Formats: sequence, C-alpha cells, structure tokens
Amino acid sequence: MVDDEALIRSGFERIIGAAPDITVVATGDAMAAVDLVISTAPEVVLLDIRMPGRNGIEVLADLLSLPDPPAVAMLTTFDSDDFIMRALDAGAAGFLVKDTDPEELPRHIRSLAAGGIVLSPTVGRTVVRGFLGSVRDSPEMHRIGLLTERERGVLQRVGHGDSNSEIGAALFLGVGTVKDYVSSIFVKLEVSTRVQAALVAERGGLLADRSREDGAES
Repeated sequence: MVDDEALIRSGFERIIGAAPDITVVATGDAMAAVDLVISTAPEVVLLDIRMPGRNGIEVLADLLSLPDPPAVAMLTTFDSDDFIMRALDAGAAGFLVKDTDPEELPRHIRSLAAGGIVLSPTVGRTVVRGFLGSVRDSPEMHRIGLLTERERGVLQRVGHGDSNSEIGAALFLGVGTVKDYVSSIFVKLEVSTRVQAALVAERGGLLADRSREDGAES
C-alpha cells in the first residue's frame, strides 16, 4: 500500500490484513515505494495516483520496470481523469476509488494477484469514456474482426476481469494456452495491457453476453 497519508495507509492495512488469506507486507509513501517493493516482493500494490513529491504515475513506471513487477492498482478520486488515463497508458492493472466498500477490497486483491483486472464502477466509466474517445476511429476498434471465435471468447472473459486460471476453467483450456491466446489478442488489437484489451472489448460490444464464448472453437 503506497499513499502519502499515514492514516489512509493504516486504514487500508487493517481492512486488507483482516482477510485470513492476505498478508500486508509493507506500507509507505511514494519516496519509499520502490525500495519497499524490492525488499518485500509483494504480488499486488495499491498505489495512490496523486501524491506530492512523486506522483503515482512516476512510481508506477518504476515498479513496472522491475524484473518481476507486481500487479499495480491505482487508488484514485473522482477528479483524477487525466491521471487515470496516464496510468492506463503506463500499464496499471486496475483502478479503485478510495471509498471502495471495505468488504470488496480483499476480493479485488485476490483478483489482481491471480492476474485479473479491477475497475471501480465510477472509475470504469471515466476510463472507458477517455480511452474510447481516443481510439473510437482508430485501427484498434476495427481489429476486433481479426480475432478468432476462441480469441473473442477469451477477450470477453478478460473484459470481465477474469484471471488466466479462471478463463481456463471456464473454457476448458490450460493456463499456458490461455496465456498464448491473450498474447495473440494483444498483438491483434495492438494493446499492451489487459485493461486496454478489456476497454476495446467493451467498445466492440463483446461484454454484453458472456454465454457466447462457451463452446466456441478457434
């Protein structure tokens, strides 16, 4: 947990640490973030998007450049639209508002640790609006047509935040096979993160019905 306010760090630590299967290994501010991650090797980092001194975007870039980077979800507020888009471009795995229901936080942590994505509903609307505004007429939207039926099914599941293991279980595929499909989807859509792929899926109308991908063949 990285935030410039000790009170917020303490609150999140108590909430998340109460889950029996989650251990909070460290908390700190932006200046200490990279050293903390290197020394404790967490699977997931919750990172405030707006902090004095070093903002979350700068810290995110440093964390994702590590040899074995954690999944990083940005903590944000309703007035952070520009920061949200910059974090999306930089490779954030999710976006959560600071007043997220405490009961939901452990579930989000588990999803991130498993390779899924998380988007608070209010943040999701901002991300979708901003991202799709920039790609509405771009080639990415037309490249959905390049996907096979199986790739569309996998993309649907990615769009709903499923991890590779969850996708594999739903579609009767090995995790390695799912990874190959996800890599192929990234190449065809010319995106670099699961969040970006999910947003293209949303714009392409693939998230309205999850049932279509079950049993689809490539």
